[in-house]
Amino acid sequence: MAGYRHALQVERRSIEYIPHEERHGGPAGLFAVWFAANMQVTTIVTGALGVIVGLPLPWAILALVIGNVFGAVFMALHSAQGPKLGIPQMIQSRAQFGFHGAILPLVLVVIMYVGFFATSAVLGGQALASATGMGVSAAVIVVSAVCALLAIVGYRLIHRVDRWISLVAGLGFAYLTIRLLQANDVASVWHGGDVSVGTFLLVVALAATWQITYAPYVADYSRYLPQGTSVAAAFWWTYAGSVLSTVWMMCFGCVAVAVAGQAFSGGSVQFIIDQAPGAHGLFAAIIVLGVIAINVLNLYGCFMSAATTLTAIRRHEVRARGRIAYVVGAATVGTAIGLAGRGNFLTNYENFILFLSYFLIPWTAINLVDFYAVRRERYDVAAVFDPDGEYGRLNWRAVIPYLIAVAVEIPFMSTTFYTGPLVAAVGGADISWILGIAVAGGLYYAGMRTRASIQTTTSVS
Repeated sequence: MAGYRHALQVERRSIEYIPHEERHGGPAGLFAVWFAANMQVTTIVTGALGVIVGLPLPWAILALVIGNVFGAVFMALHSAQGPKLGIPQMIQSRAQFGFHGAILPLVLVVIMYVGFFATSAVLGGQALASATGMGVSAAVIVVSAVCALLAIVGYRLIHRVDRWISLVAGLGFAYLTIRLLQANDVASVWHGGDVSVGTFLLVVALAATWQITYAPYVADYSRYLPQGTSVAAAFWWTYAGSVLSTVWMMCFGCVAVAVAGQAFSGGSVQFIIDQAPGAHGLFAAIIVLGVIAINVLNLYGCFMSAATTLTAIRRHEVRARGRIAYVVGAATVGTAIGLAGRGNFLTNYENFILFLSYFLIPWTAINLVDFYAVRRERYDVAAVFDPDGEYGRLNWRAVIPYLIAVAVEIPFMSTTFYTGPLVAAVGGADISWILGIAVAGGLYYAGMRTRASIQTTTSVS
């Protein structure tokens, strides 16, 4: 019971360093967080895009597996940063971009959080409306309110709730998967067909981007682990939880849309619920739980990224009242966007996740190169909070490679609202994300290694 009492206490910490005496837990707990985060309908809809954009079912599944296996390497490497540094993921960007320079990726990440919250809220609202009969708009608001409450309480409660959601969602979707395969003629859509290399690589990019967009907040959920937690343990528990659940849910989405082309039109989740005749309410509730699992992470990360941004502009301490304001504000904006954009849901969603990749992938390359290759896990954590500290106010050695990488990506971007001039030259494939990783990481490493010396002392005072 003591554990539950602790979990229900509002978290004292926000963006500051977690002292050693407050560290707790083990890396195995990361599996449940990332398994629960992906056992939900937004992941299913992302997988469905593999068939919607034109791939035959077997090829869509293969592309999604490849993208997830590759993309999760980056997100799991970020998870290992949490125990070593004891601070949220995005505030650590100050060590690469500078105290004020980090505002650039931070603003983009806040937009990401709000966007993902909006898309998940639509799907959660659809499920709750199906289970209760209330209007969809009211249901979206209810789901958002529950997520806001959990995010306000914070870290311990999020971990505790995700353990139960991972178990319930795992059992529920195991049944739904069996029903999906039994009740539908999957054999009739299981064929090779014509495959475009460009479309195949686009779906690989969608899956890889799904994993990489977790990168800005993975360490938020490992930063309370003891500092001695091994990099390998944090990496593999995170990687296993995320890849297993994501591949499962995305393949579910592929099969669903292959056998029922309009399964997710307008953000509807009814087709999924219909796989369990006689138990619609139960499985709608499971879908709602999955949405809560991911949207709590979105809100919690948005709160800390927004706080990191605003405290850099105007120095202030984030107390309980400010915490509530940040969370409620983000939830309100995300809910409003979700309600306004749900009519053209799938097109909006595809454009959104591709758009994010163009800006987040160069950031993740710079962050990981700095942590593992340049500073090799050794940071002055106190300097992260000091605009006149070791990392300075603006580090052009990070900002310039970041901007160059984004510029290199532009000719290779492929979305429904913009296609770069060089996309046709590579068979219609979107390879911008690969170029973004290589250019940003390579230029940052070269620029930092040209410095006369890099101070790598560790200080967490």
